[in-house]
Amino acid sequence: MCSPRPAALTLAPLVSSTQSLLAAPIVPTLLRLSAPGLLLVAFQSMVSIGDTYFVGRLGTAPLAGLALVFPLLMLLQMTSAGAMGGGVSSAIARALGAGDAARARKLVVHALVIAVAMAAAFTVVLVLLAEPLYRLLGGEGTALAAALAYSNIVFAGALTVWLANTLSSVLRGTGNMRVPAAALIVAATIHVPLSGSLVLGLGPMPRLGIAGAALAYVSAFGLAAIAQAAVVFRRGSALRPTRADLRLERALFADILRVGGLSVLNAFQTVLTAVVLTGFVGRFGAAALAGYGVGVRLELLQIPLVFAVGQALVVLVGVNTGAGNVPAAKRIAWAGTGVAAAICFAIGGSVAVLPLAWMGLFSDDAAVLDAGSRYLRIVAPFYPLMGAGIALYFASQGAGQMLKPVLAGTARLAIVVVGGALAASLAAIFGVIALGMTAGGLLMMSVVARAPWQPARA
Repeated sequence: MCSPRPAALTLAPLVSSTQSLLAAPIVPTLLRLSAPGLLLVAFQSMVSIGDTYFVGRLGTAPLAGLALVFPLLMLLQMTSAGAMGGGVSSAIARALGAGDAARARKLVVHALVIAVAMAAAFTVVLVLLAEPLYRLLGGEGTALAAALAYSNIVFAGALTVWLANTLSSVLRGTGNMRVPAAALIVAATIHVPLSGSLVLGLGPMPRLGIAGAALAYVSAFGLAAIAQAAVVFRRGSALRPTRADLRLERALFADILRVGGLSVLNAFQTVLTAVVLTGFVGRFGAAALAGYGVGVRLELLQIPLVFAVGQALVVLVGVNTGAGNVPAAKRIAWAGTGVAAAICFAIGGSVAVLPLAWMGLFSDDAAVLDAGSRYLRIVAPFYPLMGAGIALYFASQGAGQMLKPVLAGTARLAIVVVGGALAASLAAIFGVIALGMTAGGLLMMSVVARAPWQPARA
């Protein structure tokens, strides 16, 4: 039986360290909290590139199979880290900002229950329905077999991903960005050589083909989950639940799901938008699709960079709204928006002027270069609005108010669907993408500018 811990000794340091964020200078603190996430981006990119390289060594069909699974893999990551993870970080940050560390400790239990339930849903749905889903995306023959070999292992092990990302979100909610980043960086460092060894059968490892990459993925996240669990549940940890904290409460689930549930819906919208756009561009031929794919890869590269800033915003805005300091929370949100927009302006402005500097890295086909260059000239100037929208989305997570931000994403999806269906040329499709990006960013600015952001306690 667990003996009660002296609350004044175990909880006060956590509350004190979190509430110190209330008085910290905005921009230096924002950059300090963002730095570990920015470093993590580099290592996670290494994982993506490494798996693509190793599987590509097996031939075209396995590489095509990996591409079929990618949208669902992206959905798994987005829902567990940015969506529900944002809900977890927000709830804990708001509790600590209000000086209620006991509530934060209970929220850890509820977050893990949600993680287990969501992981089970991913496993059941994506193991049972994998084949018809991949056929719908165009998978057949050996490519479909490869997709299933990879997918069945990854989604059978979805619990490792959900636990690792949920525990990361728990720690980030306290303002601790270093431990989650370190755990996931170490996991990425292990993943790459393990994946190569299992895919290609290097050294004493068996040659498992594409299944080896999936096994490495699940194993790396499992190690990250164990490492972070050791921090959260260690003796003396202020977040370690007692037996009394194991009682489940509807109000605490609501506190997380009010943000996380709506954010999951937004993640679905984001993936659906990407799928719809790919379908519209595909009407104009393989070269157009290839050029768009290379161009949009630059867009996808920016999202993790802004995500690192967004994770810091969740904590800083959450702590301040929890403490009732709404004007400071708003100032932090706009400062973070400026940082995110600046990152995207530097990238977007450069490639809009010199698109071939990016496109030439991936292809020398004239038709592909032309399509990709047109995409970047039309869309890249609007990247700052994309960055601003993403940053304000995370700031809204921190404030615990997500309905209108999600509706802003719905408006962007509607613009893409209607505009894309009416577009008669490739340039018009790219114009629709730019219009959707602009509308999404401006709507998010309007939402945050008008939002009351009063602390919402269940």
